[in-house]
Amino acid sequence: MLGGRTSEQWIAQYATSHQHPVNRFCHTFGIPLILLSIAVFAASIFRHRLWMYALGLFVVGWIFQFVGHAFEGKPPEFLSDWRFLFVGVRWWWAKINGKA
Repeated sequence: MLGGRTSEQWIAQYATSHQHPVNRFCHTFGIPLILLSIAVFAASIFRHRLWMYALGLFVVGWIFQFVGHAFEGKPPEFLSDWRFLFVGVRWWWAKINGKA
């Protein structure tokens, strides 16, 4: 799954296309919104109208991602390798903990 790379190597590569301060800011807020949307969508199994909020959070989270990449001038890493969808979450966690 990791393609012979360590988690730190994946995060380091991800970080190379996330240097612009606006992009880093957008990802700092966009990634948690996407994660929250998944949790809210799961909760919508029990509260049927929650799916609308989940969809809104998901869309806003992705808008943050693509606005950030517009400032960065580089496409999102996951367009070249789908595994970067999961690396983004690890990068966000490392950033929150002062390691990225």
